[in-house]
Amino acid sequence: MFDINEIMKRAQQAKEQALDSVKETMEKNEERINEIKVPGSEQSASVSAAEVEEQISANTQRQVEILGQLFGPDSMEHLFGEDMGVLAAALETLEMEETDDEEELPFNLELEENLCAALEEAMARLASMPEPEAVPYQRDDVKWERFGILLSGILSTLNSHNLDRMDVEEHIPVMEQKIVSLVRRSWGIDGRSSLLDMIRYLAQEGYTLRYQLYSQASSPEEMMDETMDEEDRESARRAWRFAQRYRSQYAPGFMAGWDVGRAAMLTRWGCYLGWITESEAVGILWELSQKVVEELHSWREFARSYLFGGLMWKLLCGDSSAGSYLGYLADAAADLLTGKAEQDNGQWRDCPWPAKRKIGFTI
Repeated sequence: MFDINEIMKRAQQAKEQALDSVKETMEKNEERINEIKVPGSEQSASVSAAEVEEQISANTQRQVEILGQLFGPDSMEHLFGEDMGVLAAALETLEMEETDDEEELPFNLELEENLCAALEEAMARLASMPEPEAVPYQRDDVKWERFGILLSGILSTLNSHNLDRMDVEEHIPVMEQKIVSLVRRSWGIDGRSSLLDMIRYLAQEGYTLRYQLYSQASSPEEMMDETMDEEDRESARRAWRFAQRYRSQYAPGFMAGWDVGRAAMLTRWGCYLGWITESEAVGILWELSQKVVEELHSWREFARSYLFGGLMWKLLCGDSSAGSYLGYLADAAADLLTGKAEQDNGQWRDCPWPAKRKIGFTI
């Protein structure tokens, strides 16, 4: 058995080592969470709680890795089974995101231009990467289940989640606690009903509709109402300029990767937490797969869509660190396409994109 005094001592050491370096960032995260609008106000709010997940989720696993370095791998395994309370106390002192040294810059037209240039550069890099040709999938093909899981690939990679099965992590108390906290605080989802509502919203409306509305508006004022403060109005102006810049190049359907990718991640989180069954999750992912295959034609296009939607979200949030964020997304997508140094191939490369089925006759 582990010496509980030694556990407490090491937890206190973790607390002291982490507190100074993350206190300021924790305060910033709390302020950001408090500023997010309540889900369901998508039609009137410039950004909702549903769209802050990457800002909080990207390094959940990092907390466990840090404690693993402090406690050692063997002791961590023991702690998961026998003293989750002590471990959770230590985790509370660690930040949800690593401290970012990037200076917070005020938004202006020059910064917007630079961010769009960074987006275009990252999208071009992904477009040039090799990928197997799309292959036909039969309607009842077992490959659909694998494909559906891989639609959550970018967020799963950022969170170091498992991509080989439906469960995102092993069912250990500390990970279950962290994921339920993430889903509740970042998405405003507290159970089965709100989970299904959010997945339905992302599948049917999401940023696909939002981008369409901003693209069609003749001025940003069309996207404003009397309840919006000046900060919200500035967010609307940034999103309008973004949509106007790209509307002739990218149709609203191009946003499918951003909406479907996040819906797929929510589906897997909901299954892990027991809010939906695995068979239900498989069915939802199948429906999401059909939607995204109708709009996009490759993993590279899916990845570019995810970056595209991600920047529009950041512009609405008013987050000037969007350049770093795009870099994280692009790196995760590149790993999925080509594999890391210790891998032969990326998971996307090993699961070709489903070819769109032809309708009619060939003469």
